Amino acid sequence: MSVASQVKGTLYSLKGIEATLSKLALQSSDNESEKVYHQASLKARTIISEIEKQIMFLEHEEPQYKGN
Repeated sequence: MSVASQVKGTLYSLKGIEATLSKLALQSSDNESEKVYHQASLKARTIISEIEKQIMFLEHEEPQYKGN
């Protein structure tokens, strides 16, 4: 498995985690829990954004990784 494939796999996992946290925030009846889930979701979104930038860099620097 290439580095790019591993990074993309991590990205997909993080997107799933972000979606789960967002769903939990919406379903939470406790305001404190809702806030914690929402903040965690925002942090996940920040990390996702950084990993997407890294994937773009990898694909630019190493064209053989494009589309993998």
